[in-house]
This record gives sequence, C-alpha cells and structure tokens, in this order.
Amino acid sequence: MASTTAKPTARKPPARPAASRAPRPAPITVVLLVATRKGAWLFHGDTRRKAWRVDGPHFLGHEIHHLQLDPRDGRTLLAAAKTGHLGPTIFRSTNLGRSWKEAVQPPAFAKVAEGAPGPAARAVNHSFWLTPGHASERDTWYAGTSPQGLFRSTDGGVTWAPFSSINDDPQYREWMGTVQDGTPDGPKLHSIIVDPRDPAHLLFAMSGGGVHESRDGGQTWSPLVKGLQVVEGFDPSTITFHDPHCVRLCPSNPDRLYQQNHCGIYRLDRPGDTWQRIGGKMPKRVGDIGFPMVVHPRDDQVAWVFPMDGNSVWPRTSPQGRPAAYVTRNAGRTWQRQDSGLPADQAWWTVKRQAMTADAADPVGVYFGTTSGELWASRDEGQRWSCIARHLPAIYAVEAAALG
Repeated sequence: MASTTAKPTARKPPARPAASRAPRPAPITVVLLVATRKGAWLFHGDTRRKAWRVDGPHFLGHEIHHLQLDPRDGRTLLAAAKTGHLGPTIFRSTNLGRSWKEAVQPPAFAKVAEGAPGPAARAVNHSFWLTPGHASERDTWYAGTSPQGLFRSTDGGVTWAPFSSINDDPQYREWMGTVQDGTPDGPKLHSIIVDPRDPAHLLFAMSGGGVHESRDGGQTWSPLVKGLQVVEGFDPSTITFHDPHCVRLCPSNPDRLYQQNHCGIYRLDRPGDTWQRIGGKMPKRVGDIGFPMVVHPRDDQVAWVFPMDGNSVWPRTSPQGRPAAYVTRNAGRTWQRQDSGLPADQAWWTVKRQAMTADAADPVGVYFGTTSGELWASRDEGQRWSCIARHLPAIYAVEAAALG
C-alpha cells in the first residue's frame, strides 16, 4: 500500500480586534473642501471619484484657513477667514456655498481694561481650526484661533463666545508662550476633538503648549503629554515646549489617538496616558517629522503621514525634493512609502497640518494639497496618486465630506 503524507492545514492570519474595524460603507459622493491663501474651492467628485467639478473661487483674495461641512445636516459650511477689510471672521453657508453670510459675532477674546491685573489683552489674528460638535448637539461648533484660543458657537456659527476658562487662565497663558514664539503664521490652537461616544470628552492641541483633555465638557482640563519628546536642550516637563502638529482620533476605535509632532510620530492607546513614538521605523533619510496626520475611517491600524525635511534648518520642503506619503497598516510597527504618480524629484513643496485628509468610501480615498497649490488624490488608499488641480494658491487645508 502506497504511503500518503497529510498536507499541512493552511493557517489563517489572526483576526484583528473587533474594535479596530467598522462596517464597509455604502457608495458615497465626495466633495473636497479646499482652503487656500487666496480663497476657497469646492471639488465635487463623481461616483467613481475620477472626474471632479470645480466650484469656486469663493472669497477670492481672502485667506481661508479652514473650510468644514457640517456632517449633521450635509449642507451647512463654515469658513474660517481673514479678510483685508473685515479682519478675522467666520462665514456661514446653509446651501453648500451658493451664498454666504458673515458671523454676527466671530471669535474674539474678552476685553481687558488697560492696567487691569492678570494676563495681558490679546486680539484674534485669525481663526485656524473648525470642528463640528457632537452628533447629539445640533448647531454646536468649536473654533481654535491664533494666538491660542478656544471658542464655541451653539447657533450654527452665527455667534461665538470664549469656551471654558483656558483663554485667560494664568497657567494656560504661560503654557501658550508669546505671540513671537517662532511658529509660522503665529501660535495656534488646533486639533479640536469631540469623542463620538461622549460630548463631554474633549481634546485640543496647541502649537506650542501641548495636548489637553477634558472629561467634563470643558470645565477642567489636564495636559496629555507624557512620553512626548521636545527639542533637545529643553525640559519636557515644561508644557510650553511641547509642539504637537496634528492629533487625530480613530473613528473605528476612539480609544486610540495618533499624533504628528514636532518631534516625531506617536500613538496613544487608552486607558493609558503615555504616548509611544512609532516613527522610529521610518527611513532614516526621511525621518518622522511632518505636519499632517490622517487615520483610516474603519481600521485603527492604518494611518498616513506626509514627511517633510526636518533637518537642522527646517526648510519645510519634501525630503530631497522627492515627496511621498507613508502609510502604516499595523499601528506604526512598519511604514511603506507611497509615491506612485508623484514627482520623482525636484518637487520642493510640503503639506500643511490641515491639508491632508481621507474620505469614508471603500476603498478609502486619500487627498492632500501642497504649498505650491496642487491638489492630489488617490482612490486606492495611497497606492497611486493623480493631480486633480494645479496652480491654486498655497493650500492651507483640505477636508473630504460626504454628500447625501
């Protein structure tokens, strides 16, 4: 009788934790909201995200730092603007940009009488970051400004008021540093995050001034900087010296945060309170310094960054003039370069902290805008890139929103 040898049973790869995955979405229509140094544009994609209809410019000649669509109604837009004649303000549209109205009361610091005790008076230079409130809090919005300030609107962006006490708290004012702290375009409060599970759980970041968290709806805040490095020669226990560039919460697992920092790429898994540097596996010639951070909408293992030259003089260009996104698919243990379709060399631009985003389609679309005014898109999670707009003004922010 002939002998037989049993074939080994194929081993299935281990399943990821359920918390890291979300159901695949139905087909969506994507609009890209592009904020620039000289106005704003809306790019409406077809169902395949292959052809794009351009709507704009809006606010031609004005600095638009951020443009956001309210996901709770799918039609209200807010634009954070700095204009030559109105100064820093917020514009609001309830019809996807066909018409706009200025906020009745844009973000402004409380007035301080000359010679009064306490922190000195400040003026908002521009609103920098806009975040819609929790799904249960219709018409609530948050705004971060330069210099660092936190504001809230409860009427859809028509009127704004200082939120919480941090704007004039002596300890926070010390952590904020001065308006001459060296941050390009001024110091700023950004990365305002509302936990989708709990509207009272809030986070924000300051450049400089660290990451901060509230569990009680903004009544009290605590620094969240353990494990983060600062520039060599400075004391990491001094919150002022912490410079987070962009912080993102994973929609599929709100207990996981990613951060692109002045000193590398980090991840934080709750209930822990210590950030872990995960950029060490990036190529040494590229490093892990950059501004934007993008997370996958349904997989907390996947995140994208766009490195810049972070050597001693910080030219704020792509390393060696060879731009590329980098993706991790295992929460930062390894990174892969994604440059197919991008310029092979002599491309001396970079991507600002708000200027890279992802949609919620399947596969995920990833988008970024450059300081040289180009808008790039990938329909396959960064595997291939195509340029969908050139010769725009310097791009400050890009957001991808779904239309019903």
